Amino acid sequence: MFGIIRPCTHRLSDGLRMDWMAHLCGLCLALRTEHGQFARVVTNYDGLIVSVLTDAQAPHSPDLRRTAGPCPLRAMRTAPVARGEGARLAAAVSLVLASAKMRDHVADRDGLLARRPVAAAARRIAARWDRAGARTGAELGFDTALLVESVDRQAGIEALAGPGTPLLAVTEPTETATAAAFAHTAVLAGRPRNVAPLTEAGRLFGRLAHLLDAVEDQEADAAAGAWNPLTATGTPGTEARRLCDDALHGIRLALRDAEFNDRRLVHVLLAHELERSVERAFGASCAHGAPGPLPGVDPVPPGHDERGRSDDHGRPAKRGFLAGCAVATGLCCTCQLCCSSEFEGPWSRRKREGCCTNCDGCDCSDCGGCDCGGCDCDCCCPCDGC
Repeated sequence: MFGIIRPCTHRLSDGLRMDWMAHLCGLCLALRTEHGQFARVVTNYDGLIVSVLTDAQAPHSPDLRRTAGPCPLRAMRTAPVARGEGARLAAAVSLVLASAKMRDHVADRDGLLARRPVAAAARRIAARWDRAGARTGAELGFDTALLVESVDRQAGIEALAGPGTPLLAVTEPTETATAAAFAHTAVLAGRPRNVAPLTEAGRLFGRLAHLLDAVEDQEADAAAGAWNPLTATGTPGTEARRLCDDALHGIRLALRDAEFNDRRLVHVLLAHELERSVERAFGASCAHGAPGPLPGVDPVPPGHDERGRSDDHGRPAKRGFLAGCAVATGLCCTCQLCCSSEFEGPWSRRKREGCCTNCDGCDCSDCGGCDCGGCDCDCCCPCDGC
């Protein structure tokens, strides 16, 4: 649930870091305010892109921010947070997609969900999130049924996929869902000319999200006998990388065609950070620190037999949905999601870093590690001109 965009905060200027946190907190608080405390577990980094896009297109207004009270995730500090239609749309999309993910886990009888009472409770939660997301979406003029229909089609497409099936046929439902969400940000911001380019950017973002998830999970899926699009279609890693690079280029071109009031954070997240997500998925590590383990590989020696922590190949064993929710709640209450230098992902068990920490303690205040000089995007440097 943490998404593919996970920026190290040393790569953001103080202003952009504050904006990014404002959208993250805004999504979390929108979920709490409209749908209750438990709904906050679906807060995710990719979902806040919807809020960022809406805010970036809208005319500047003090009404787009409010000061939130102390929160454990901010070490009990107050902070400006995003509010309004963008945060609400992000909340609706996150709820509906989390509901679909939960139903998928129930269908697969993952972990505790293999037990009938737990599965029944999960179905009730998923149905409640579906209704809540649809209600908020309707208030914003967005039909979440398109998201549900896209997700529901996925299982049928996967069942028919085999060697030789075009990989993009498998990613199409995800592309359709994210394209609709991105496009509606232009409607909310009153920028009808942006609908077409943001539809394209959203379609390619969905493709990237699906492909990167498949790349990161391929070895673990093979060990568990789980379905993986790359394995099922016989797509080699080189072709997956080519598709990812093409999608990155297409997103940058689409963003050039869109009009923004302030495009800096959009550019950092959807150009630079997406590129780093691709590098991370295909084996590269953060350039500011020592090389880390390959994505999805726990630094526990092969054969480690700690039950529930790793498999026979030393890879972290994923938690079920409800168990992950319980761990995520604990991470929230103990501030680790925000302030810890490193913590274990609630669902994936992969190593993550707190969103308010610096990567490997490096000091990039002089922008010595900034690579935006080689960026081919015709928009602002994420370093604010340093």
